[in-house]
Amino acid sequence: MVEELEKSGNWLFRWRSFLPLVLYVMALIVMLFGWDDQMNHRDLTWILVCLGVSFLGLIVRAFTVGYTPKGTSGRNTAEGQVAEVLNTKGIYSMVRHPLYLGNFFMWVGIIMYVGNWWFTALCTLMFWLYYERIMFAEEAFLTRKFGSSYKKWAEITPPFLPRFSNYEAAGMMFSMKNVLKREYNGFFAVFISFLFLDVIKNYLDFERFELDFLIDPFWMYAVPVSFVIFITLRTLKKKTSALDVKGREYEK
Repeated sequence: MVEELEKSGNWLFRWRSFLPLVLYVMALIVMLFGWDDQMNHRDLTWILVCLGVSFLGLIVRAFTVGYTPKGTSGRNTAEGQVAEVLNTKGIYSMVRHPLYLGNFFMWVGIIMYVGNWWFTALCTLMFWLYYERIMFAEEAFLTRKFGSSYKKWAEITPPFLPRFSNYEAAGMMFSMKNVLKREYNGFFAVFISFLFLDVIKNYLDFERFELDFLIDPFWMYAVPVSFVIFITLRTLKKKTSALDVKGREYEK
């Protein structure tokens, strides 16, 4: 059973990029059947609440990546798990899987925008079951790799819900360059996901293809701005060394 959980966790990690597609399909079904009328998706307050939850996830990821040292623990590649150093400081002193915590908030904000509370609860359960196996696989590897050092840290550090009283300084400077270099894809994906839901919901409401009806004014401005940021950072990463940071790398 333990070996099977680890194997399934590694497999799920490699296919994690397809999880959003499943959520999009599920969201589309909810909207097609009219189960999404609990919140007004054109209400600016509701837009900002949902976007704020997603941005909380981006902030958690940024805080993690900004302090990520080279050779950190728990990286998963096509060949399997890789780690040279066990990272136990900074945000890792409060929670063992901060990047997955960030992912959760990013996606729950988007799912909330669908406007159905039971669908949000269902996706939260799916997220937990999905990432629970991924976390199991990573922790099994880290236990074998670092032995008692890992077990000692894991005993006092929660897997998913932070224990703020445990905080210990990361011992290195925060690198905004590392964040900009590694997180621009997720940043843009958040806006595109909200735009996708907005267009579908507006078409189902108005059944018209005019731009004014398909896209809420907020997203009409926010998405192009996010695209410019995305293209700028992508160009800097691919064409220059402006975002390179010595001794830093990204995990997961």
